[in-house]
Amino acid sequence: MLKVAINGFGRIGRLALRAALKKHQQTMKIVAINTSGNMEAAGWAHLFEFDSTYGRYQGKVAVKGNNIIVDGISIPLLAELEPKKLPWKKLAVDLVLECTGRFRKAAEADDHLEAGAKRVLLSAPPKGGEARLDSARQAGIYIMGLNAGNYKNDKVFSNASCTTNCVAPVAKVMVKIPTSTGAAAATGVVLPELAGIFDGIAIRVPVVTGSLTDFTFLVRKKTTAAGVNQALTTAAKTYLKGILGVTDKPVVSSDVLGCEYSSWVDLEMTRVIDGDLVKILSWYDNEWGYVIRMMELALLCR
Repeated sequence: MLKVAINGFGRIGRLALRAALKKHQQTMKIVAINTSGNMEAAGWAHLFEFDSTYGRYQGKVAVKGNNIIVDGISIPLLAELEPKKLPWKKLAVDLVLECTGRFRKAAEADDHLEAGAKRVLLSAPPKGGEARLDSARQAGIYIMGLNAGNYKNDKVFSNASCTTNCVAPVAKVMVKIPTSTGAAAATGVVLPELAGIFDGIAIRVPVVTGSLTDFTFLVRKKTTAAGVNQALTTAAKTYLKGILGVTDKPVVSSDVLGCEYSSWVDLEMTRVIDGDLVKILSWYDNEWGYVIRMMELALLCR
């Protein structure tokens, strides 16, 4: 049983708790949650139970002292702003899910290790790129379905960004055809074939959750929209099953809410111009879909 602590109980931290309870109770135990300390336990419990995006938690939520009790499972709520002072050694924490967005440099995440945690998983791309003292390299970036198999027990590692998790599976398929967003830089890390020849941007729009990635590729060999869609569909059914999804239905932004794919390709929008200029649109839930992958990545620490 992997003993996990959550540092930061905002959007990603609360969804991480939901995902752990919904999907990983047999393999993962949340032993503590460190909050900002801005409110009492009852306030945090309310935010967890009543989510304006994903709806009310379908279970029993209560509070006893400084503990939140979910479906009978009691989890202490802490309020320590300095990670090195957290009781991770006493709680025998195997992994900290660093969900504050504040401690993204390896040296900052090391404070959790100093406090007694064995590993730290960042819910964002690492910052700085400074070498780690113990491994002479920066925190590793791993993406399920792409390079997670290369995980080598890094003490500090990252699940990249939600956008990179959307971009990388599609890019992997296009590399196989073959081809030419911080997501672009991170994609070059997990897919070295694209390093230096791939770029992109993420556009934020006023929806509660969900986003759309617009890919444009210049491929070396002539292809068609049908050929591209066939490659994507095959990948979704085989080597990227559960990571990459495809749909030929007319979907809109609200349809991506709760989608667990890292990348959900809208096949009807695929375009090919002059046989080599390819455009692909892919949806993703930048909160829930991202958290699902993060929790799967966490289990590599077992």
